[in-house]
Formats: sequence, C-alpha cells, structure tokens
Amino acid sequence: MTKSVTFESRHDGKITVKVGDVVGFKCDIEQYGKVIAIEERPVWDGGIRFTVENKNGFDGGYIGGQRKTVVYADDIWVD
Repeated sequence: MTKSVTFESRHDGKITVKVGDVVGFKCDIEQYGKVIAIEERPVWDGGIRFTVENKNGFDGGYIGGQRKTVVYADDIWVD
C-alpha cells in the first residue's frame, strides 16, 4: 500500500499527500476527510485515488451519512 504520493493538482499545483493528511473535495458540497489509503492505478483506470474518511459522516445527498468514500486525485485539494 502506498503511504504518500506526489502529483500535479489542478487546484494546488505540485503537491504531496500522505496517509493521515486531511484533504478537501466537492461532492454535493465542499467536504473534508482524512486520507486512510492511497491507490495508484493506471491513468486509463482513473489514476491516483484516495480513500477518505470522516468519522462524523459526510454531508449531502450523494454521500451524506457515509463515513468513507473514494476520491480521485483530480478532485482534491489541500489547505
């Protein structure tokens, strides 16, 4: 399992994200979660994806109430 990854973000330029970092993403609304897993996949299969957790549950109609979700590198940002 990958512990960290460096990539070119459309939001922040070149960034490094590690397991344990908090990232933002938009799914219905802007949301934040802690990265609990990183998976590097071929570009044709979505590329880098992060499993993100919010122990209080995410908001919104699509993932509202879920505590874990998968987000692709193109869709995240760091504060």
